[in-house]
Amino acid sequence: MKIIVKKFGGTSVADVGRIRNVARLLKRFQERNPDTKLVVVVSAMAGETNKLLSLARSCVENPAVRELDVLVATGEQVTVALLAMSLIEMGLPARSLLAQQARITTDRQYMNAKIESINAASVAAVLEQGQIAVVAGFQGVDDEGNVTTLGRGGSDITAVALAAALKAEACYIYTDVEGVFTADPRLCPKARLMKYVSHEEMLELANLGAKVLHARSVYFAMMYGVPMVVLSTFNPEGGATWVVEEEKLVEKPVVTGITYRTDDAKLTIHRLRHASKALGSIFSRLAEENISIDMITQTGLEDGYTSVSFTVPDEKSSRALGLLQEAVPALGAEGVSIERDIAKVSAVGVGMQYHTGVAARLFEALAAEQIEVQMIGTSEIKISVVVPRKYCEVAVRALHKAFIEMSPELVAEPERVRVEARQ
Repeated sequence: MKIIVKKFGGTSVADVGRIRNVARLLKRFQERNPDTKLVVVVSAMAGETNKLLSLARSCVENPAVRELDVLVATGEQVTVALLAMSLIEMGLPARSLLAQQARITTDRQYMNAKIESINAASVAAVLEQGQIAVVAGFQGVDDEGNVTTLGRGGSDITAVALAAALKAEACYIYTDVEGVFTADPRLCPKARLMKYVSHEEMLELANLGAKVLHARSVYFAMMYGVPMVVLSTFNPEGGATWVVEEEKLVEKPVVTGITYRTDDAKLTIHRLRHASKALGSIFSRLAEENISIDMITQTGLEDGYTSVSFTVPDEKSSRALGLLQEAVPALGAEGVSIERDIAKVSAVGVGMQYHTGVAARLFEALAAEQIEVQMIGTSEIKISVVVPRKYCEVAVRALHKAFIEMSPELVAEPERVRVEARQ
């Protein structure tokens, strides 16, 4: 069977009118592609999950996480039923499927479960009967049948996992934007819609602040070679971005996109002796508290002491600061400080692997705007810098101008990606 998976997020199904709009979109697609089997994954209506969480906390102070998953999973149950009803009324056979019916099995990490397996036979059976399979995103069941949810971006993960299990030709992610841009269009009026981007680039962009796709879904797509298409529910003919395997890109631009995030905090341990041993102990303690470390810099001092700075998610920075302050006496450090007024700005592109002078060009662009860099982090396909938050927008625009606006064409069409993007 030729199978396509289409996923619609909360804004796409925010009310009954939008659900019916999605049904009409699917009907047009099916009329144009009668031989294609459709799997549709939907989220809860926009804001519904937060309402359910608020309802739980208005009932009890500390809701049990297992019961929270039972509660919030009902949001998707509403939308799959309403969409299936709409499709049937329009003359398209459809069947709604919850996680247990679609046989999406997860671990038992409530509120942030990981998919362990999908038995695609039940969904395939629906398709073989000539029906559209409308599957609830965001939810799963563990090996004992308990309801679980997949955490932030969970519906995207459901869609990509189903596409992999069914060997679908592509997974379409419908959002409220027309695709992936070279930068946030709100900051960069000259930001371009990318026609193609590699899984690796998209994974970096998502981790570094781009909101259009969740990093876990991109990682899943990369692991299983699933092409993803990002496009707008409200303007499906207006453009789209294909996320594909790197080797399918004919040209590899030096920098594909500029992104940023302002939800990190910087912690600094001042005048630390025996840094390697001490940091091993500190980072182990932070890991026990599920506090992730991102960028790290170390400054050697003349008298043999070292100052070490690193970034953590701002939401966990107060807890991290408390742990460090408790550890300072035992470490023999002078003290610890925190800075929250920072931003991380990143340039991403697979072409960095094949070009020199990228760092020089980046720092020249920032220097021209008199922006001082506090920290630097690199990988084969990205350079990230930490700057004062007040310079975030200026830095994004400066790097976008230096690397993208000055470049003629963003990327050539992939050689082998030929699945039609007709909507």
